[in-house]
Amino acid sequence: MMGLMASDETRTETRSTEARTETGVRAPAETRTHARVDGGARETSAEAPATRAWTTWTTRLLVVGIVLAAMNLRPAITSLGALLEEVRDGLGMSGSVAGLLTSVPPLCFAVFGVTAPRLARRFGPGAVVCAGMVAITAGLLIRPYVGGTGGFLAATALALMGIAVSNVLMPVIVKRYFPDRVGSMTGLYSMALAFGTSVAAAATVPVTNALGGHWQPGLAVWAVLPALAVVPWIPFVRKRKGPSPAAATSAAPSSAAPSSAAPTSTEQAAASPRPEGGQGVEKPAEQPPLRITRSRTAWALAVFFGLQATAAYITMGWMAQIFRDSGVSAGTAGLLLAVIMVMGVPLAFVIPRVATRLPHQGPIVLVLGVCGLAGYAGLYFAPVGGAWAWALLLGVSNCAFPLALTMVGMRARTGAGVAQLSAFAQSTGYLISIPGPLLVGVLYQHSGGWGLPIALMSALMVPQIVVGVLAGRDRTVEDEAAR
Repeated sequence: MMGLMASDETRTETRSTEARTETGVRAPAETRTHARVDGGARETSAEAPATRAWTTWTTRLLVVGIVLAAMNLRPAITSLGALLEEVRDGLGMSGSVAGLLTSVPPLCFAVFGVTAPRLARRFGPGAVVCAGMVAITAGLLIRPYVGGTGGFLAATALALMGIAVSNVLMPVIVKRYFPDRVGSMTGLYSMALAFGTSVAAAATVPVTNALGGHWQPGLAVWAVLPALAVVPWIPFVRKRKGPSPAAATSAAPSSAAPSSAAPTSTEQAAASPRPEGGQGVEKPAEQPPLRITRSRTAWALAVFFGLQATAAYITMGWMAQIFRDSGVSAGTAGLLLAVIMVMGVPLAFVIPRVATRLPHQGPIVLVLGVCGLAGYAGLYFAPVGGAWAWALLLGVSNCAFPLALTMVGMRARTGAGVAQLSAFAQSTGYLISIPGPLLVGVLYQHSGGWGLPIALMSALMVPQIVVGVLAGRDRTVEDEAAR
């Protein structure tokens, strides 16, 4: 191994510069001294442990940042769902306006999510995610106190803008920094996302009661979590350039280095440009842009993403109200919503790992769809008697989200393809999901009950199964776009 490593001062200074570029902090003085004074093998043995220590620290910090960011991608929505009746009364909203409010999340995700790759190219993905956490903090803090429906919607949109860009960049960051652990890392942040969602749903009502029973502090308190999530991303704000942790882990270039560390030129365009991570790695030739709209799989995945998002945002926005109107107390309704969301904690880790081992993800799509149909049927015929069972079934069905994220990573061969497919599928999908929550509010207001809205939810589950099976076929968008 030592024969492959540099033995002169120039090579050592290069390694020291790389460490300084990635962390934004100069390498320790004793490491630089050993590198200059000692030669040959001693130079290598002194410098390599420092690189490994730096890599371990940086990787762990990145994992913490990903987990904390994922935990903040849904509480802005589920905390509002738990207090929707109080917010409606406090702001004087009608059912249709409340439906519009529950449609704001997919609208913002579609509008702002498509800008995430461009922002990442200009500022770096770490800076964009950090700014996203700041926007979530500001939006959640001010929205209960701005006064009026318009101000409430605007502040909500600010928080959702931060969520939108982070939504799109999470698969990109995982693919870039953990190329050999896409399934496990996707499961980890999906699990964190489900945990944050369920905690907000379960704790909002008790926290509101503990704060005096007013809905304003009950919503504003959720600004604390994204404020904490800003901290681990601060060191990555200046990391527009520099090798990935995977590249720095290798003490010397090897035959495995290009596949695990060096990004393609198109990947650089999708997720912040950076120089090659190690010596001896040739820069790949420039590749033409992917025409994603030519891929049938990309369209199937976008529609699948949109339909599962429709079900998810109807659930987060309206399910607690459905249980409350059926005779369940506000606290219990919040717990039922939390059960639906908490099912994603274990399943979000299991489903991506199972999906990556199957050549076709259609069977998983079918199982999730059948659980959704059974849950809606039970909700229609016995909403109170079997409430906990229906919550469990709907919770399993809602795990189509981590499955969709996993298929995004599997349906493209390159990091650039994943970035483009992620932006296309999520932006298009969220556009598709916009009318769903709004239509539920309109049907509820004009019919005076939940029969028609539940029938709509059930009907949408059928095309979700069909397009999910099509999206789960073993093929890549690059091949289809080329044809």
